Amino acid sequence: MLPLWASLFDQEPPLLDGWVDHARAWFGRTVGARETAAFPVIDIERRIVACAIGTLETGVPNPQSPGGRAARLSNVVTLPERRGRGFGSALVDVVIEWARSIGADRVDLSANPAGAAHLRTRRFPADLSPADEAPPGEQLTGAPWQVD
Repeated sequence: MLPLWASLFDQEPPLLDGWVDHARAWFGRTVGARETAAFPVIDIERRIVACAIGTLETGVPNPQSPGGRAARLSNVVTLPERRGRGFGSALVDVVIEWARSIGADRVDLSANPAGAAHLRTRRFPADLSPADEAPPGEQLTGAPWQVD
């Protein structure tokens, strides 16, 4: 999963930067913690071709998050040769269902401009920051999708 995730940052194996060791350790601590993270993948012929990450963020309860529990959807990525088959959409649905299952109040989106544009057509409101206002590689944080 790490090489696919690294492709979000235009890096290809071998991954030699210092962040890789930190990421590997983070994944090792977090992957089995179902109450705080979800890592759905699409596996074709024993190769991960798409993945997403959902993490639980806790904070002060407020009108948009009465329980103070928000899930963050990020790092939805599909190999270029496998795009256009609905894998990303299916992974988004899995993260939203996971958020429901752990009692999250909402799902917040972190995406690059291309991802934000795609997800804007799905469940996330149109008041996301316009994709053309963010420099390449900058994350956009969009309006939440309320978990019902």
